Amino acid sequence: MRSPFRPDTLPDDAVLDDHRKLIGGLERRGLLRHGLSLGALAMLTGCDVHRPDSVQSALLAIRHFNDGVQAWLFNPKQLAATYPASRVLKPPKFNAYYDVTKVKPVNGADWRLELGGLITDRRPWTVGEIAALPPTTLIIKHICVEGWSYIGQWSGVRLGTFLRRIGADTKAKYVAFHTADDYPSSIDMATALHPQTILAVRYAGETITDPFGYPLRLRMATKLGYKNPKWITAMEVTNTYPGGYWESRGFSWFGGI
Repeated sequence: MRSPFRPDTLPDDAVLDDHRKLIGGLERRGLLRHGLSLGALAMLTGCDVHRPDSVQSALLAIRHFNDGVQAWLFNPKQLAATYPASRVLKPPKFNAYYDVTKVKPVNGADWRLELGGLITDRRPWTVGEIAALPPTTLIIKHICVEGWSYIGQWSGVRLGTFLRRIGADTKAKYVAFHTADDYPSSIDMATALHPQTILAVRYAGETITDPFGYPLRLRMATKLGYKNPKWITAMEVTNTYPGGYWESRGFSWFGGI
């Protein structure tokens, strides 16, 4: 008798080749660990591995499940490890999908942080006004999804403090960020209110420079590097899932460490 939980046949090499790029990308993001193959995928989901759309839907369902588990496990009161100032890398490592020569400088004199969504006071903020808010300094590890890391010292106002200052609805689900380099992202409200989540304006005591996100970037001790947008231009509080650039390309939305 055929088991309802096992496919009749496992995929051949040709089928694997059809999906290798998709699976490889998701493996790098930690979604298909511990030997989850297309055969196992078929057994777990009942999807037809000969149909690319079926495999993609199943893999994305696993990604969403993974995000949900991470959110459930997240402790908003637990602090990530911090480090001594002697271990801070100066300057920080440049990390972006493009070369440092492709950075588009932001004019700090004209820059404004635009606000939208579930926020009472939506007036734009200048970089000077944000820099004048009570600062918090974090010496934390930046962990990239590609496998490298470094320890950096970031200073700026806690995002939770800023959200309360502007009358944001802190019971909303998401905080979304738009950026000058067109790599938007978004985070859950629990992470936004975490004490180690800041709107950073300084690195190692100095104003953040152009290649590293001037004049404003997000720094979180609890998320992977790609979840920390740079060159922020706008922020929105919303209950509608906003996604993000990397998230729309298969990366985990929660992106926790």
